[in-house]
Amino acid sequence: MEAAAANLQYEPNRTASALRTRRTGLIGLVVNTLRTATFHTIAETLQCWAAQHDYQLLVCTTGGDPAREASFLQTVRQHHFDGVVIAGSGANTDLVNALVQAGHAVVTMNREVPGSSAPSVMSAYETAARMATEHLLDLGHTRIAAIEGPPEVTSGRLHHAGFLAAMTAAGLPVLDELVWRGPFTPDFGRSAAGELVGLPEPPTALLVTNHEASFGALPVIGDGELRVPDQLSVICTEDEPFYAWWSPPVTTVDNRAALLATGAAELLLAQLTGGPDQPLQRAEVVAPVLVERGTTAPPP
Repeated sequence: MEAAAANLQYEPNRTASALRTRRTGLIGLVVNTLRTATFHTIAETLQCWAAQHDYQLLVCTTGGDPAREASFLQTVRQHHFDGVVIAGSGANTDLVNALVQAGHAVVTMNREVPGSSAPSVMSAYETAARMATEHLLDLGHTRIAAIEGPPEVTSGRLHHAGFLAAMTAAGLPVLDELVWRGPFTPDFGRSAAGELVGLPEPPTALLVTNHEASFGALPVIGDGELRVPDQLSVICTEDEPFYAWWSPPVTTVDNRAALLATGAAELLLAQLTGGPDQPLQRAEVVAPVLVERGTTAPPP
């Protein structure tokens, strides 16, 4: 039988099989980009997990555009994907909930989706920023600057809250001239870093929680007159391979992207294999870790 099928180059009709088994073997992944280590690691980790469990992973990059994300979520529903992981815009609550109600396995991550009924895995953004700020405070810094994401985005809002909490607990003001909040772009990082190092009284330490902005900020700092870490300490959140190659290697608070992806996979598998009445952990938060390298030291 198998030999005859091989001779005829027979291929099973996956669509017909899906109608019979109610299983397509397809898992979707929505990410804003694959240009950062976090999203890249999430995609690779979930790809390995999918292969081990006999699933095919289809990845959609959206640039953070809710409309592009919505289009892919419609595809997930129309083509009866078994599940989807959404590390995306934080929008499209109605579509997320419609997928859950239709019986798809759904996990959200990276950004909060207000009103979502799907389980989630999140970075501890506030903890990460507070941990980074406290590291600088423990070294003796008091004039600390920050380059952050936009306030309307989960990470931007929570990173700022962590920075503010640490400074307030230390009895230090957060000066407007030292805090830059803007889009996730290298251009914003270049602009913000240039303004900060050009101040008449520049900061002695800089926290960069806007990951994409760090790609622009670090070259400006490296080409500037302030020596790192002798005159300016620098710490970033969300680790990146090139941070370890920069000179000096960059101190970071690592968000542990592989662990985030593993948590998402476990929540997905619990939905795919469990019954409808199985209790499910609704929200998981992955604790970050401080990785001390060469860019932080006591102030001059």
